Amino acid sequence: MIPGEFTYHRPSSVAEAIAILVSHGDEARPLSGGHSLIPMMKLRMAAPEHLVDLGGIADLKGISEDGGTVTIGAMTTQHELIASDVLAAKLPIIRETSLLIADPQIRYVGTLGGNVANGDPGNDMPALMQCLNARYVLSGPDGAREVAARDFYEAAYFTALAPEEILTAVKIPVPPEGHGYAYEKLKRKVGDYATAAAAVVLTMSAGTVGSCSVALTNVADTPLHAEEAGAILTGSALDPDTVKRAVAAAEAITEPASDGRGPAEYRTKMAGIMLERALVRAAERAQG
Repeated sequence: MIPGEFTYHRPSSVAEAIAILVSHGDEARPLSGGHSLIPMMKLRMAAPEHLVDLGGIADLKGISEDGGTVTIGAMTTQHELIASDVLAAKLPIIRETSLLIADPQIRYVGTLGGNVANGDPGNDMPALMQCLNARYVLSGPDGAREVAARDFYEAAYFTALAPEEILTAVKIPVPPEGHGYAYEKLKRKVGDYATAAAAVVLTMSAGTVGSCSVALTNVADTPLHAEEAGAILTGSALDPDTVKRAVAAAEAITEPASDGRGPAEYRTKMAGIMLERALVRAAERAQG
């Protein structure tokens, strides 16, 4: 289908973009990469009368590190995440995850901000940001505020982002040097959303887990921070019994839909299997 009629805006600053959103209220939507919003507009699931293209705002791009925190501009593309030396050195799991998103053509245009701000439960970056304990910078008419990724998602396509706000940056604390990481994603074909996926970031010392963070993709209406699973694994040697308990705790918080990717029961079990695989790879990396 063809989207309904809309007025196109291309501001050159965050302030200008916010002013447009304030002026038009619920009738306006910001546009980043467009790979989520445009298909929704074609299906008439979204019908904004004003489209605010953020592509002309230079301040929304870039990757930097300062004081143990990596800041990524919201309009930084997946391709730029993959190519970043900073992320390769400090947060390699981001590159690993970006390489599993869609295909190269989409990654040249799709942005981190668009992936995390839309509230689509099928997107990969939201769960990863929860796993990394990232914070989102939201800018609006009253200034900027920060919201933890773990508190941002409320339901499918519903988030803490107010209609007049723009997600301008993502701030991520750098994990300790030598940490282990993995993002495991089961999908039907290249470019597809996950049937289920799991992100793991952990530290180990003398064979014991010092810290562990776990998050799951596309097995509920929102990304899932599996806090209990991470707590079970922390302090363990990743012995089979402990891993089994952690997997059970992660599976227990899932509530996937039955769809073309499989019945709900299957998708829940696949989330557990992805977690098991991610734990193995993360531990191998942490132990060198």
